[in-house]
Amino acid sequence: MIRLVVFALLVLLLAYGFSWFADRPGDLSLIWEGQLYQTKLIVAVSAIIALIAAVMIVWWFVRLIWTSPHSVTRYFRARKRDRGYQALSTGLIAAGAGNALLARKMAARSRGLIRADQEPLINLLEAQAALIEGRHDEARAKFEAMANDPETRELGLRGLYLEARRLGANDAARQYAEKAADNAPYLPWAAQATLEYRSQAGRWDDAIRLLEQQKAARVVEKTEANRLHAVLLTARATEKLEGNPAGARDDALQALKLAADFVPAALIAAKALFREGGLRKAASILEQAWKSAPHPEIGQTYVRARSGDSTLDRLKRAERLEALRPNNVESLLVVAQAALDAQEFAKARAKAEAAARIEPREAAFLLLADIEEAETGDQGRVRHWLAQALKAPRDPAWVADGFVSDKWLPVSPVTGRLDAFEWKAPFGQIEGPLEDGSAPAAIETALKTLPPLRDVRPESPVNDHRIIELERAATIAEAVRPAPAPAKPKPVEPVAGDKAPVPNEAKPFFGGLPDDPGVRDSRAEPEPKTRLRLF
Repeated sequence: MIRLVVFALLVLLLAYGFSWFADRPGDLSLIWEGQLYQTKLIVAVSAIIALIAAVMIVWWFVRLIWTSPHSVTRYFRARKRDRGYQALSTGLIAAGAGNALLARKMAARSRGLIRADQEPLINLLEAQAALIEGRHDEARAKFEAMANDPETRELGLRGLYLEARRLGANDAARQYAEKAADNAPYLPWAAQATLEYRSQAGRWDDAIRLLEQQKAARVVEKTEANRLHAVLLTARATEKLEGNPAGARDDALQALKLAADFVPAALIAAKALFREGGLRKAASILEQAWKSAPHPEIGQTYVRARSGDSTLDRLKRAERLEALRPNNVESLLVVAQAALDAQEFAKARAKAEAAARIEPREAAFLLLADIEEAETGDQGRVRHWLAQALKAPRDPAWVADGFVSDKWLPVSPVTGRLDAFEWKAPFGQIEGPLEDGSAPAAIETALKTLPPLRDVRPESPVNDHRIIELERAATIAEAVRPAPAPAKPKPVEPVAGDKAPVPNEAKPFFGGLPDDPGVRDSRAEPEPKTRLRLF
């Protein structure tokens, strides 16, 4: 378009010039070697322009003849290169489709038409063809050659990294990823792999530094970067909790600034503050976390914040949590457990049944079984609640890649992925009918089918172990009690010639016979009672 406009302007300028000379007629006289040459001005101008055009045409023709060998060579070279790039494109498509035979054929043709030092993609095509055919040693050699070339260094390192991962050489894969991340931190695969490796090794400072580089290079989104940063800070705070509570507190509070709803960070911050005596601030952190996402670990930590509190004080703290999030399953379960510890069985049973009505899961039914055991001791009713717990869905837990953990971990032990654990119901939980055809029963149905109370245990469940010890002591005392002395036999009249018995025979100085009664004859005497009667 620009060339067309320039050409039109030149034509207009030339036409304007001719018209200008035509409007101003005149004669041009030239005396050369005594001869007078006279012509019109317009004719002279036209002759000069024609001469210039002729010179340009002659120069172009001479130049064309002079450079024709080079032009011919360049033409055939470009044609050969085009054929090579066509073969390279076809080979890459074949390699992507898994056609090893065509990929190998096109790689050989490309190498014959294009030099490998001019086009490094030929090494990539040959490496891909070798991988498809299963010749991994040749593929690794190609990737190493690409890693030594500055133009294809990242591509070669990625190929070597994937090969090391395939062989299970985690150390070699880590080295390739770290080398790629150091040279190019903007590579997502290298940065992510290096971040995971450093996290698995517990190098939290290096991992945080790398994450900051990724964030500056805009490799990861700001929201994701803040989340990962909070995870790394929480992991570092967990390690500092025992030896450096102040450092753990600072890291956990910074993690909460990046992710306000991150439950592990709130727990670590509260525990660190408890160790430093900051009970009020720790309770405030737990309350804020409870408002955003009620979690059983938060409830347990909050209720047992002070070790010297009585069970009634813990119950009041649990009820405060319930006031923050009413009609919530976790709130009801926390209050029910605290009421059970305080032996307020009516409240504990009411809260547990309310939790089961909202979400019938195993924790609610197990708590009902504990309440039944503590209050009545009726094993039939306890087994009834345990059966309902078996049918109910499982409680949420920390799950990552199918692995269920009893506590939060920053890295998945299965895949090594960072921030893999989620608080959710484990995989494979019971959904729908069970194997025996039964289905999880609702709380109302479970209450209707609850067996009637058969015997009420008057003893306090707290003293059960004392009763058992007393019964065991009574059994041992009864077993070692000496046997009653046998009846005294009638004196026998001595026979003539026999020696008369001595009435007062001397006893040894160390006493009489041992107290072991020997083996009793069960047929001769009834078995003694061995159970201690307390009431």
